[in-house]
Amino acid sequence: MSSPVTQTTRADMSSRRAMIVTPHWLASEAGAKVLRRGGNAIEALVAAGAALAVTYPHFCGLGGDAVWLVADETGKAETFLGIGQAGGIIPEGDIPLRGAASMLTTACLVDSWDKVLAHSTAEWAGSESLPSLLDDAIALAENGFEVSRSQSFWYESRRSELVRWPGFRDLFTSSGIQRQPALGRTLDGIARHGAREFYEGALARQIATGLAEAGSPLLATDLAATRTDIAPPLRQTYRDTTLLAPPPPTQGITTLGIMGVLNHLPMSNFPPDSAGFYHRLIEAVKQAFLDRHTIADPHYAADVSPALLDPVRLKAKAAAIDSSRALPWPQPYRHGDTALLAAVDEKGRCASLLQSLYFDWGSGVVVGDTGILWQNRGAAFSTDPTSPNVIRPGKRPFYTLNPGLALKNGRPHLIYGTQGADGQPQTLSLLLSLLVDHGLDPAAALSRPRFLLGRTFSDSRDTLKIEENVGLETVSALAAMGHEISTIDSFSPLGGQAGVIRIGQDGATDGAHDPRSDGGAILL
Repeated sequence: MSSPVTQTTRADMSSRRAMIVTPHWLASEAGAKVLRRGGNAIEALVAAGAALAVTYPHFCGLGGDAVWLVADETGKAETFLGIGQAGGIIPEGDIPLRGAASMLTTACLVDSWDKVLAHSTAEWAGSESLPSLLDDAIALAENGFEVSRSQSFWYESRRSELVRWPGFRDLFTSSGIQRQPALGRTLDGIARHGAREFYEGALARQIATGLAEAGSPLLATDLAATRTDIAPPLRQTYRDTTLLAPPPPTQGITTLGIMGVLNHLPMSNFPPDSAGFYHRLIEAVKQAFLDRHTIADPHYAADVSPALLDPVRLKAKAAAIDSSRALPWPQPYRHGDTALLAAVDEKGRCASLLQSLYFDWGSGVVVGDTGILWQNRGAAFSTDPTSPNVIRPGKRPFYTLNPGLALKNGRPHLIYGTQGADGQPQTLSLLLSLLVDHGLDPAAALSRPRFLLGRTFSDSRDTLKIEENVGLETVSALAAMGHEISTIDSFSPLGGQAGVIRIGQDGATDGAHDPRSDGGAILL
């Protein structure tokens, strides 16, 4: 499946500061309404994220998680890790990839709304109420919306499996108008009673009953114990910027590690369509992924951040790259899909958000009559007792979500992120090099050919997938270096869905969402 450039939904002009980007236009508009009435970037993304939980059910929803990275206009930043924890009951045996037995972690998206809005009120003088921010999402769930190209693609790709998913076919379709009245009632309950209704109120009891009926080991006490973790972001210098990323258990450290390696390589010397450019990006990814298996919940395992971002280590990894020969791909494949939302308000305060169900369509299980599709994030745990990521009660799994921010002269400059599990650090490293080393604008960077190392649902080989519009000459040169290549369609859904907002030193703002998505940027 490919999308021609002419269908790219983008904004490539300068404007005042306020801007929002999401992968669905209805979500972008929900957030833009908040910005228009004077709301801040956090408030806009709560509204947009709730709308996206309705309109992009294959990638995110109330039964999933969220990771936030926010910064005010001075660069003061914080991360909010809305990551559900493993329940108190850990089943024996292997963890399946789908179904009720994969529903081993709670869902923290809704709690993250509570925490980021508290930060908005305390630090940014925010005044928007949760009911007003959920209005659009409730209306979309009740009145319906046209199914997106992305949902259609991922519905059709799973058609042979979804016949076994309880309650799924009664709610979701691959085309036409989709309504979700049960989800609308659930959102209305949260709006009326607050975010903790999801974890401790009548809605929580309804969810717990639905989980038990489906066969999940999660209990009401597990829901009540769910809390967003607040922590400072990790930092890594790249050229004249400071990159920020969320800490473990996320793979934000992996993205920063790639960029720390690239910081020792002259990326601006290689044209962005050349084999030399892609080869160095790919080999830097491999060097960082060699360490990814050590990342785990720092409350239960050692925090490896200082060691993995040690400047001496990163310089040695850069020196280990052979400029003419590919290293074998070292990393077992992890699946997963997410959605990126980003916003900057008129005062220059910004937020980057990723929300997810883990796999496309999560566990595939709808929880009772709540309309909630639950995540399968428990499948990200290991059952190997020697692994730092081994499942334990109350523990959070290794996490692929890593929204990003870049500061320049101490102030927000780039807000970015992408969908795509293993592909997230790979796509972000490409985008950051295009933006920083080559000076491309966001729309141009997002339109460049992508690569993806590892397996996909349609190709089980550990090959280098690269979009065919990179050109035969570059493909041939990469193959000659030892890369085992599989070309994929230009603007393939496998390339992920990224978004970027750029804030100039004069305050002018431009940005875009991916031509591979159904959304775009709205400038205000």
